[in-house]
Amino acid sequence: MTQPFRRTLLASVILVSIIIIILSIAGGSKGFSAPGTEEIAEKDTIRSNMPYKLPEKLTFAGEEVPLDNFDTRESLDRELLTSAYRHSSTILIIKRANRYLPVIEKILAENNIPDDFKYLAAAESEYSNMISPAGATGFWQIMKATGREEGMEINEEVDERYSLERSTKFACDYFRKSYEKYGNWTLAAASYNGGRAALNEQIMIQKQNNYYDLLLAEETARYIFRALAYKLIITDPGEYGFTLKSDELYPELKYFEVEVDTAVTDFSQFAQKFGTNYKLLKFLNPWLRKPYLSNRQNKKYIIKIPADGMRKIEQSEAY
Repeated sequence: MTQPFRRTLLASVILVSIIIIILSIAGGSKGFSAPGTEEIAEKDTIRSNMPYKLPEKLTFAGEEVPLDNFDTRESLDRELLTSAYRHSSTILIIKRANRYLPVIEKILAENNIPDDFKYLAAAESEYSNMISPAGATGFWQIMKATGREEGMEINEEVDERYSLERSTKFACDYFRKSYEKYGNWTLAAASYNGGRAALNEQIMIQKQNNYYDLLLAEETARYIFRALAYKLIITDPGEYGFTLKSDELYPELKYFEVEVDTAVTDFSQFAQKFGTNYKLLKFLNPWLRKPYLSNRQNKKYIIKIPADGMRKIEQSEAY
């Protein structure tokens, strides 16, 4: 074998070797990871796709949830999975709960309504002033006609459905009347979603007076279980994959109150008078629907002013 031929052969072997190495690297690069990364990734994959263990015991408003029934367990499982893997929306619900639940809890307690009813507001509106396609409005999703029937002020300038305090009191009245009718809190809660007339009809047809034994419309059938899922997640978010620090939760809003019994021609100027702005004034008082208030009957209204507005006033008066 001649020397030139050996060199050519050697060059060919080296070239083929280089090509094989390059192809090997290219083919394996997709799965390349630093030591330990594959194990961590595998654990994350398992964790992000796992079901959650249901509690052995659970109650709603002090009434036991019959988790020994397969259909009850599966209904709760469905809502828990739906809520736990509905990440962004559920995180927002947890964050908002820190701000709004203290207000709701206080009103429920004052009206002798079980504390668990605060989770119905999460099922209704995700703790926000939501408007449904049908026109149901606010934290408690109140229809205009229903609100007016119960004495709520609803017009172009004022809509009390947007007031967390006023709408929660409305809900409490409804819950109390339903409890007096049905004799248990679970059906009282279900009636808020499905309406008493529809619930009465199914109780008569099916001859059952237990929510968990009734075949109900889809939305009402899921309603209590959705509230229970939020109860579990909000009470112990870490158990369901939500790790939030306390400073990541939305803080309670601090404010002072001003009584108004005359017209307000310009809420922008009104806000400035108290050291704040129109945006923050409307955020704290979403029930004010216009930039003015006619108030022809000289009704008394309580308007919230951001607490930092008071500080600004005090500072200006000090100079």
